[in-house]
Amino acid sequence: MRGTYFSPATFRFLRSLARHNNRTWFKAHQQDYETHVREPFLQLIADLQAPVAKLSRQYRADPRKVGGSLFRAQRDTRFSHGKEPYKPWAGARIFHERRREIAAPSFYLHIAPADCFVGAGLWHPENHTLRNIRTFIVDNPAAWKRATHSRGFRERYEFRGESLSRAPQGVPADHPLLEDLKRKSFAAGVGFDEALACSPKLLPFVVDHFKRLAPLVDYLCAAQNLEF
Repeated sequence: MRGTYFSPATFRFLRSLARHNNRTWFKAHQQDYETHVREPFLQLIADLQAPVAKLSRQYRADPRKVGGSLFRAQRDTRFSHGKEPYKPWAGARIFHERRREIAAPSFYLHIAPADCFVGAGLWHPENHTLRNIRTFIVDNPAAWKRATHSRGFRERYEFRGESLSRAPQGVPADHPLLEDLKRKSFAAGVGFDEALACSPKLLPFVVDHFKRLAPLVDYLCAAQNLEF
């Protein structure tokens, strides 16, 4: 476990990649990516293994280079309007061991110039998963309020993503949790700056927020009949 992971060079590389997002440039600067982005992020993921195991035995911080928690630098452009081949950001998800069987919430860390954040939840779940979560909230409103409506949660976190313009089918327009039930994603997080990302405070900061977001993840696991 080390004091710092990222550095100003991490963000210089990501900014340059955003300006020169092509394979020729990336190949010429691949060692910078390895040194300043991938290697420190993999070390951070490795150092998250023990704290994550204390939170939940079902969740994994996987520091493998391929197939682990770290997202690939390459974008999948097959179904995207944008054809830039690389992501000008780095991200990692701490995933549930059954993620390949069923849609499961994740803990998440995102590193990008002017857009670093730590969060958790389910991002853009499929319609049947959305229905499961909405039904579970309707049937278990008190636990949802405890997980996401406390003063501490609301002061720290905001939900990200789009919402429906009207009540989902079967939900009355005057339902007390209507704004939550209209969400298309159930993912909340908090941003932080590059200075914190480059400081020894990053690891304890991420661990603290994972702990605070654990009740949300626990609730979403329950909605999907998953252990937490």
